[in-house]
Amino acid sequence: QVQLVESGGGLVQAGDSLRLSCVTSGRTFSNYNMGWFRQAPGKERDFVAAISRTGISIYYADSVKGRFTISRDNAKNTVYLQMSSLKPEDTAVYYCAASTIIRPLDSIKSNAWQYWGQGTQVTVSS
Repeated sequence: QVQLVESGGGLVQAGDSLRLSCVTSGRTFSNYNMGWFRQAPGKERDFVAAISRTGISIYYADSVKGRFTISRDNAKNTVYLQMSSLKPEDTAVYYCAASTIIRPLDSIKSNAWQYWGQGTQVTVSS
């Protein structure tokens, strides 16, 4: 079992930047592929980004490509999501996810991930 705790959300204006963090505990962090999803009110939970255990493989949703950057620090048991040029449509609860085994094509599917954090709210005003 692994526990995930997100932080860094908040209220920002369009065009601003924000960095989310997800700290894990309970198991060896480097054994887990890590991902970020988001869910806006009344909508499904959507894939944002994913990073492999070593950090070599990284995937982004088209909607955030070029604006968001996922990274990890295995020494700190932490995965980050650096968000830039934020838009009102980025407003959502952002969730961190972890999985020991996940195929790249499955990384966009929320039901493919084993563990989830509680989420952190990001609100972007226009």
